[in-house]
Amino acid sequence: MPHGWLILDKPRGLGSTPAVGAVKRVLRAAGYGKVKVGHGGTLDPLAEGVLPIALGEATKLAGRMLDASKTYAFTVTFGEQTSTLDTEGEVVASSDHRPSAAEVQAMLPRFTGPIEQVPPAYSALKVDGRRAYDLARAGEEVVLATRSVTIHALDLLESGPDHATLLANVSKGTYIRSLARDIAHALDTVGHVTFLRRTQAGPFVQDQAISLDMLEEIGNGAPLEDHLLPLEAGLDGIPALNLTPEDAQAVRQGRVLSGQPQADGLHLATLAGVPVALMESAGGTITVVRGFNL
Repeated sequence: MPHGWLILDKPRGLGSTPAVGAVKRVLRAAGYGKVKVGHGGTLDPLAEGVLPIALGEATKLAGRMLDASKTYAFTVTFGEQTSTLDTEGEVVASSDHRPSAAEVQAMLPRFTGPIEQVPPAYSALKVDGRRAYDLARAGEEVVLATRSVTIHALDLLESGPDHATLLANVSKGTYIRSLARDIAHALDTVGHVTFLRRTQAGPFVQDQAISLDMLEEIGNGAPLEDHLLPLEAGLDGIPALNLTPEDAQAVRQGRVLSGQPQADGLHLATLAGVPVALMESAGGTITVVRGFNL
């Protein structure tokens, strides 16, 4: 049973759930049988780029990946706003104004740091138990609450007569389509996203990502271990806690370790380099947050 991360370079047009299905199919073809598979953060079908796929015990960390900061390169095309805020929807507003590169650059500090944004009507958020995009497609009015998000960094990569390409490092819950809409409005125009690529998700970057073609090669006999990152790769920056065999046995039983000198915070407990559990240290007492069966 493989445990770890496959970082997929998801192509435009493929949904995150079908991407997980493709990994399951390839693993079956490679002889691994039924493997637990999950993803670390949805990418819209019209978006491309880094999609972390968790295998085996790494699926226990997929939730943490959802909370991680992510980086996107995206292009805002000015002059038309669509219902979906991307290329899929119908044009709902237009403007003749085209901001200059200098105007775009001058506006970016206003959208850096903690900001408030309204998610797109075409999103998976629920309103009274129904998906917002289902309501929007049915022609019903969608009213979503403003949410607080953080834009850690926002840079202008390239600008043309009718567009600007930006690079944004953002917190959990940020909608790039909403960010593009709001930047366009602040520049006295309208716009929509015509290109969106995730270049980083948590500790995973696009240089680690494999194409669908490379994924298919695994199903045809290429070594999975050539592309599989270890489970602990999803815990980059979390200090290790080396356990004795006796302490490892206690941790596997869910018991608390006391009298420990480790600093407060999360630690990856290991035995001879093998992950045993993600643990939380507080006041010299360490408790299990998530155990791993490796």
